[in-house]
This record gives sequence, structure tokens and C-alpha cells, in this order.
Amino acid sequence: MLASLVNIVRTLIRKIQLMGHDPLTIAHYLRRQGAQIGRECRIYISDLGPEPYLIRIGDHVTIASGVSLVTHDGGCWLFRDQVPDLNCFGKIEIEDNCFIGINAIILPNVTIGRNSIVGAGSVVTTSIPPGSVAAGVPARVIATSEDYRMRRLREWRELDLSKDRRHWKEQLIRHFWK
Repeated sequence: MLASLVNIVRTLIRKIQLMGHDPLTIAHYLRRQGAQIGRECRIYISDLGPEPYLIRIGDHVTIASGVSLVTHDGGCWLFRDQVPDLNCFGKIEIEDNCFIGINAIILPNVTIGRNSIVGAGSVVTTSIPPGSVAAGVPARVIATSEDYRMRRLREWRELDLSKDRRHWKEQLIRHFWK
């Protein structure tokens, strides 16, 4: 009974601490938990797991909602009857100017190289080289960041959107639904 009450109080305190934070200010809260986070980041998650001190995030990084950063191997639990204190940990480093897509999972001992993109829903089991776009389960490099940029620039130019964002809805409907 007491343990349940303590957990409820901890959850309430955490929710109160998170109130008032948004994707541009949550880094301050996560730094207090032990994470190393650079400048100008947009972070749409509020929990870095039980070992936030094993996570380093560079400058100008976006981490979309639903992303999981996993710094331990829970599978060790299977062997605790043989080795009671067995635990396996690994750091996660996301270098400068990266984008981590919605619901991606980054596993221990992974570095996402600078100027890289991880696609939505990807499971990253090995490090991603700088300047790469990686996607899939498990994630693999599918393009360079420069190839991705050029493709997106072509698509954007084809849209020919006006500078006034208020008119984008009509333009996008016309473009995609003809």
C-alpha cells in the first residue's frame, strides 16, 4: 500500500515538474535528470528512460514524439538466476544537426552522426555515419543527407507555395487532390 502511494506521489511530482515545458524548453528539465543536451533543440519527448546520464544530444537536434532512447539491455533479466546483478548498459549519442523521426527506437551503444536523419518507426541497432538518412527495422542507410535535401528541394519547388502561409491550405489541396 505504501509503495503504491509513493509511486503515485512520484508520478504527480513529475507531471507538475513537466507542466510549462514545451519542445523548446524541455531540455532544461532533461538536463537536470543528467542528460547532456546542446543548444537549439526541439525535443517532443519528456522521458529519456532510467539512465538519462548515458545520453548526449548535440546542438540543433529534433527528437519527434514517441521516440525511445534505450540505454540498457533488459534481456539480461533472463539470466539473473545465474548472475543476480547482471546488467548491460550503453551510451547513446546524437550529434549536431540531426532529426529523429516519430516513434524511432535508438538502442544502446549507438551514435547518430552529425547531419543525419533517422526515419519514423526505425529501430537503430548500430551507429549511423554522419550525413546519412537511415530508416527501417533494423535501420540501414538509404541515402545521404545531401540526396535527401535535393529531393525535398525539387518537391518543394514543384509545390510553388506562396510566401503567405495562410494560403498554403488551398494550394496544397489543389496540388494533391487536383
